[in-house]
Amino acid sequence: MEDIKKIVEECNLKHIAIIMDGNRRWAKERNLPSAFGHKKGVDALKAAMRACDDFGVKYLTVYAFSTENWNRKPEEVSFLMDLLAQTLKNELKEMNENNVVISFIGDTTKLSPKLQEILQNSVDTTKNNTGVNLQIAFNYGARDEIVHAVKEIIASGEKEITEETISKHLYTKNIPDPDLLIRTGGEMRVSNYLLWQIAYSEFIVMEKFWPEFDKEAMADCILEYRRRNRRFGK
Repeated sequence: MEDIKKIVEECNLKHIAIIMDGNRRWAKERNLPSAFGHKKGVDALKAAMRACDDFGVKYLTVYAFSTENWNRKPEEVSFLMDLLAQTLKNELKEMNENNVVISFIGDTTKLSPKLQEILQNSVDTTKNNTGVNLQIAFNYGARDEIVHAVKEIIASGEKEITEETISKHLYTKNIPDPDLLIRTGGEMRVSNYLLWQIAYSEFIVMEKFWPEFDKEAMADCILEYRRRNRRFGK
């Protein structure tokens, strides 16, 4: 394998965003309940985080639960809430030891008080770390984010509206926009994800389902990213 860390440095690749799609389809192909796919997806996320750490990618943002996902069956929604809670409880110690910084984007006020407490604890525990910044989009929708930003701007009384004005009121105000957006599962859409931030991101769609994603898959995406010519409209 080529020196992927060197490629990341040469390409100035700072931020990768991922739409983690295909957990349920992966499980269905194997005649397993959806829960197995979601649990396997957690393993893929851990692999992606380790890959970013090994390759020198500073920011990783993942789409874990959208504002539209509330429309799924209540039992699946409940399972996904519990899965996030249990994953953070089980993995927080290791992630903190590995210097990961955890943050969340989305309207977390709609979550249960207990889950909000678990999320805040993970943020507080890791806030002084200096490794990979893992940003989890949970109860996130890009249109909802933009509406939230506009309301904040109005409440602030700011008169001059620029791109910078809007950017600093988004959930992602503290990190750079994604250089690369990866979607697993083969679907050709962005699904209301980071609509403002991905204006000039490179897109890679992979046929493999999210539970199949691993360090090699991340390396392949970075190699493809290197082949792109990012002109930014020039």
